[in-house]
Amino acid sequence: MSILKDKNILLGITAGIAAYKSASLVRLFIKAGANVKVVMTPASKDFITPLTLSTLSKNPVCSSFVDEEHDGEVWNNHVDLGLWADYFVIAPATANTMAKMANGVCDNILLATYLSAKCPVYFAPAMDLDMYKHESTKTSFEKLTSYGNKMIPAGTGELASGLVGEGRMAEPEDIVGFIEKDVLNQLPLRGKKVLITAGPTYEAIDPVRFIGNHSSGKMGFEIANAAANLGAEVILVTGPTHQKIEHSLVSVKPVVSAEDMYDEVHKHFKSSDIAILSAAVADYRPKTIANQKIKKKDTTFSIELEKTKDILKSLGEIKREQFLVGFALETNNELEHAKGKLKSKNLDLIVLNSLQDKGAGFGVSTNKVTFITSSNDIMEQPLKSKTEVAEDLLQQILKQLHA
Repeated sequence: MSILKDKNILLGITAGIAAYKSASLVRLFIKAGANVKVVMTPASKDFITPLTLSTLSKNPVCSSFVDEEHDGEVWNNHVDLGLWADYFVIAPATANTMAKMANGVCDNILLATYLSAKCPVYFAPAMDLDMYKHESTKTSFEKLTSYGNKMIPAGTGELASGLVGEGRMAEPEDIVGFIEKDVLNQLPLRGKKVLITAGPTYEAIDPVRFIGNHSSGKMGFEIANAAANLGAEVILVTGPTHQKIEHSLVSVKPVVSAEDMYDEVHKHFKSSDIAILSAAVADYRPKTIANQKIKKKDTTFSIELEKTKDILKSLGEIKREQFLVGFALETNNELEHAKGKLKSKNLDLIVLNSLQDKGAGFGVSTNKVTFITSSNDIMEQPLKSKTEVAEDLLQQILKQLHA
């Protein structure tokens, strides 16, 4: 999954022959999971039609301050467009439009939107060789980048005039790749490795039966997604679950038993910066596992259990610089038990949730948690979706790391 998934991308198109590539650019943004709207200069419609772009983006295209289809009775609000966007990408950016952007000229809806935008702005120059090399164009580049805009370098190749040289708009794939890389490099967990556990463990009784629990793994998967969205390289060690995740920064390591999870977690812990253990690991397992299916014979049946390895405690004993987070699901004396676990397992943060709280726990899409830090700060959170809880947790970790 691209880092651009669910982001709002406003694509600005100006009047250059490279505008024909804009259709492919819209499709690539859509393929990356982004929401796309298009704003055009009036002259750019000579190179590509609004119908093509609205069909691909599944949104109306704006090319004037009023909606021409409604006889000018509907105003296209450039301020709303600018505020809607998470990223504004102007491709192609002609010498004419860049000069206007650099000097605050505002004579069409694209330029008005540019001046209203609060989001990062990327521009991909496209023009002929002599225009690209002209001192006034270089001045536009310098001014625009000094304002905080980001230039996507033009390529070298055959130009519309027949000349060969610099000035060719970057290919759509390169534009998307440039933006993805730039966004990733600015994320707070870029360069960090985050180890996460999720789901239940299944402890075999015989070849067909096991001891397990009701954990769906949803909380852990949401944490993995939230960490990846902040730029982290994520290792997700998960027990059996129906949850799915598709993110280019998440590597899923499926396991079954507590022993499997212990081994996989220890394989990655030393190279991790943050470890978040949200899995519901079995505390006990059958001491012996039958080789054949156990037949139903007696009225009662006993299984001798033995303790599993305490994964969280084992990590607390060997951690060096890692930030270690545990989860505590309690049914009574919640705070007391969570604080005890925080201290005995050498954690930096523990997430407490109680089965007494409606809407919290296994098999639901919401959770109600309390964050408890190693310095004994207690932050009780309201009932939220597990997506929001995951985002809150990552923000709490960042806050403690930067304290």
